[in-house]
Amino acid sequence: MKKKYYKKKRNINEIIEKRFNIISILLIFLFSIIIIRLVNIQIINKDVYTEQLNRLTVNIVEGHSAPRGRIYDRNYNLLVDNIGVRVIYYKRKRGVTRSEEIDIAYRLAESIDVDYRGLTDRILKDFWIINNLERANKKITEEERELLRKRRLTNFDIQTKRRDRITEEELSEYDEIDREAAFIYYLMNRGYAHDKKIIKNTNITDEEYAYIAENLDKYKGIGIKLDWQRKYLYGSTLRGILGVVSSSNQGVPYELKDHYLKKGYNLNDRVGISHLEFQYDELLRGKKTQYVNRYGKLMIHEEGVRGHDIVLSIDINLQLEIEKIIEEEMIKAKKEPNTQYFNRNFVVVSDPKTGEILAMASKQIIDDNKKLKIYDYTSFVPTTPIIVGSVIKGASIAVGYNEEVIDIGTRMLDECIFLASTPRKCSWRSGLGVLDDIGALKLSSNSYQFKIAMKVGGVEYKRNMPLRIDMNAFNKYRDMYAQFGLGVKTEIDLPIESTGYKGINPMPGHLLDFSIGQYDTYTPIQLSQYINTIANDGKRMKLNLLKAVHSPTNDEKIGELLYNIEPDLLNKVDIDIKYINRIQEGFKDVMVRSGLGFGYMDLIHNPAGKTGTSQSFYDSTKDGVIDKQTVTATFAGYAPYDDPKMSIVIISPDVSHIYGPNYQSQVNRRIGRKVTNKYFEIYQ
Repeated sequence: MKKKYYKKKRNINEIIEKRFNIISILLIFLFSIIIIRLVNIQIINKDVYTEQLNRLTVNIVEGHSAPRGRIYDRNYNLLVDNIGVRVIYYKRKRGVTRSEEIDIAYRLAESIDVDYRGLTDRILKDFWIINNLERANKKITEEERELLRKRRLTNFDIQTKRRDRITEEELSEYDEIDREAAFIYYLMNRGYAHDKKIIKNTNITDEEYAYIAENLDKYKGIGIKLDWQRKYLYGSTLRGILGVVSSSNQGVPYELKDHYLKKGYNLNDRVGISHLEFQYDELLRGKKTQYVNRYGKLMIHEEGVRGHDIVLSIDINLQLEIEKIIEEEMIKAKKEPNTQYFNRNFVVVSDPKTGEILAMASKQIIDDNKKLKIYDYTSFVPTTPIIVGSVIKGASIAVGYNEEVIDIGTRMLDECIFLASTPRKCSWRSGLGVLDDIGALKLSSNSYQFKIAMKVGGVEYKRNMPLRIDMNAFNKYRDMYAQFGLGVKTEIDLPIESTGYKGINPMPGHLLDFSIGQYDTYTPIQLSQYINTIANDGKRMKLNLLKAVHSPTNDEKIGELLYNIEPDLLNKVDIDIKYINRIQEGFKDVMVRSGLGFGYMDLIHNPAGKTGTSQSFYDSTKDGVIDKQTVTATFAGYAPYDDPKMSIVIISPDVSHIYGPNYQSQVNRRIGRKVTNKYFEIYQ
């Protein structure tokens, strides 16, 4: 019995010992895991977990919008800068009553000078109602109140009736201070309640700013801050291309809300809303100062910084010279015969090898009571479709080469084309003789192009024949034109560009018009890309306004160069280089003494190019009805012929009448010669 007891006791001890060992091992294992975990948290990945802790426990607050990056021209002349602006604003505090707001408005009106020219009768009447509520309520009859109770009138109807019944005599009770206070009260209450409302941000004097700063505790919700505004160092020059930035009060415009919210912007951010400011907003926008909210105190977490500085391909000195030339020559042209409807001119200068836009200018001239006024029209350069005429015959003749209906040296008689039931179609002068392909370009033969078009359409010309063509010929022309940049986007770095209008009535006779630039329409920048493609041996380059990007800085110096924009080849024209060379040779002959382009560019620059005239139409009475036929003059050229450095496009819509005195202004010739000479003067 005793032996059994000791045996049983020994078994229990062994079990206890085994369990103790297991528990010990388990505890050692668990403590090891804890130690490893602690080492990982406190030593190995300390920074990671510290950041996670801060993210959970520290509230990061962003400051106001930071200044945008600067914009320079290609020679680092500053075009757009930021200037500091003092701002007095109001942000409603919890518990502030309407009467307190009115009191603040009156005290502000007596302390600072607020421009209240924006005060309307409605704003003033609403202010009168707030201050004279008992008198205002008496303007509503008991019958109208009963109709309101029966929901036959709305509160809006009642408010409108009270407002309409306020007399001029009652409003005359308000003096200048009352009116200024009314406008300030309006500024304090427009928009969303949580937003900061700008009370004044222009012409704030030192005395006004100091007074408000010293008395902030007396004006509940009134605050001051330093903001920024864009400064355009060259005034209106290029403003239509540089674009616009939203104001502090505006933030992200409603129509751009979805665009910017998808990119992570806040609705109160100041953003680019047009052209280059919009196109490159993500580069130009500054990085806001970030504050850490620790126990109710804001401390700077990360300093804000100005946006990236960008460099444009534009040469501002060349731009200014071109604008001056355009203005002078337009004024001169308006004194010439037959220019009654001439009111616009477009000029684009670019680098054919890179696609960089060196200058882009347009002006509109208006006869205002016999006094000529000139306005900037540059923003319309990428979007104005124009019937350009014979200037596109380089692309037209390329269709003939590509379709193998002509070859180098093919000769045809220039003659008026007679088709059944169709008015005759001639060149600008009948009887230019037998011409080869170069001669046809040099003398701008319409007849030569008509015969090519008919061959592309599958027919040979015979006098008085009915014209029946393969309608796929239209596509053949458009496909080739597109390879030169006509009828398609140039991919210029602007948010908006037009591709022009495509004719929608493809009658057989319209194919002949198409071949001489009298059917589809093209923009000045499309014409620029077209002439660049010819000059650049058939290589179509993307048009660019951005040249380089620099890193942000917080001082006056430009930041480190981050990258340059490399030339972007969009496509090569799908014809043998020998045909491109042939077109180049024809364009060179256009510019010699016996060519139609003689005098548009001085021969010393070894130029090549093509002129064009087209029938266009004008609404002379501004009643929406086209009632006048006019002539639009175009020119596209480049120089030097053997190593192109620059190209130029000039378009003068409605430069003269179709009918009337036999005179057409040579404004394009004068502009072309002067602009080209100015370019080579600058870039010798």
